[in-house]
Amino acid sequence: MVDYALQRRSLLAEVYAGRTGVSEVCDASPYLLRAAKFHGKPSKVMCPICRKEQLTLVSWVFGDTLGPVSGSARTAEELVRLAAAREEFSVHVVEVCRTCSWNHLVQSYVLGMVPSTKRSRRSSGSRTPSRRTATE
Repeated sequence: MVDYALQRRSLLAEVYAGRTGVSEVCDASPYLLRAAKFHGKPSKVMCPICRKEQLTLVSWVFGDTLGPVSGSARTAEELVRLAAAREEFSVHVVEVCRTCSWNHLVQSYVLGMVPSTKRSRRSSGSRTPSRRTATE
């Protein structure tokens, strides 16, 4: 898992110091805002820019084995189903404020079954496919 907290903190320091404009960081696309509304998960963190609402976390999936699903937002339940049925794919979690359009990449991680070429080298005859979960 990769955590982007230091990048976030640095960017916010630039905004608070006036070296980066609010318009440069509050630029969520309409697609991201819609994804936050329909696929997002509310967080307990208040928006660091407008301080008017709690941020929403949106999980985006990317991977060659996902086909047309790649590049789309998914709920936590959908992530579990995809992880059980698909080979490795990456998940990028973005926080977004639906009021001021602040958005920032929070973390990224890998889910899904280990690809068969890797599985055969690791498992030496095991018939149960290995899977990666969000807790690994």
